[in-house]
Amino acid sequence: MTQFIFRAVGEAALLVDLGDAIDADLSECVVAIDAALRAAPPPGLRETVPAATSLLILFDPEASEMRTVEAFVREAVGNAVNASREAAEHVIPVCYEGEHAPDMEQLARRTGLSAQAIAKHHAEGDYRVLMYGFAPGFAYLGGVPEPLAVPRKAAAVRDHKVGSVMIAAGQCIVMPLPMPTGWWVIGRTAIQILRPEADDPFLFKPGDRIRFERIGSDELERQLAR
Repeated sequence: MTQFIFRAVGEAALLVDLGDAIDADLSECVVAIDAALRAAPPPGLRETVPAATSLLILFDPEASEMRTVEAFVREAVGNAVNASREAAEHVIPVCYEGEHAPDMEQLARRTGLSAQAIAKHHAEGDYRVLMYGFAPGFAYLGGVPEPLAVPRKAAAVRDHKVGSVMIAAGQCIVMPLPMPTGWWVIGRTAIQILRPEADDPFLFKPGDRIRFERIGSDELERQLAR
C-alpha cells in the first residue's frame, strides 16, 4: 500500500510524497489524487502540480491552512478512483531514419541491437505521461522497453531540433524546444508538444497514454512542410 508523506513547503504549499521509485502505478495514483482534489478542492486552492512520485499543492494561506489542506488530501485519496479521468491517448508518428535519428548507430553499438530492432522496441512501448519538468512542454514519458533502458550520455550535445524523440534512464521525451541534451535521439516527429498560441499550450496531460507509430523520412518531410 502506498505510504504518504506530507511536507510543508513554506506557508502556502504542501508537498505529498507517494514514493521514490518511478512506475506507472505510482504515477496513476498521483494523477488520480490530483483529479480528486480538483473535483473537491480545499479552500483557497491555487494550483496543483503533479510529478512522477509526488503532488505539490499551492494554496492561499489567508483562505486555508496546512492541516486543512492535508485533511482534504487524505479524503481525496479515498475518492481518487472515482475522480480519476479516463486517460487520453495520443498517436505520435516518428521517423527513425537517417539524419532524424542521429544517435541511432551509437546506441545500436551500445545495446547490441540493430537500428531496426531499436525502432521496433521503441514503437512497441506502452507509454504514459509521468510529469512535466525542466523546460516548458518537457513531458517525461515512462514505459520505455527494457532493452532500451540506457543511461544518459556523459555530456550534452547542442542544437537538437524540435520534435526530436529521445530516450534515457528508462524514460522518453519529445523535444518541445531546440536545446542541448544528453539523451539519445532516435527519431523525429512533426507533432508539436508545446503550442504557445493554444488555450492549453501543452498537448499532453499527466496520465495520458502515448503510442508511437513508425513513418518513413518522406512522410515526415511532408508532415513538417504542412
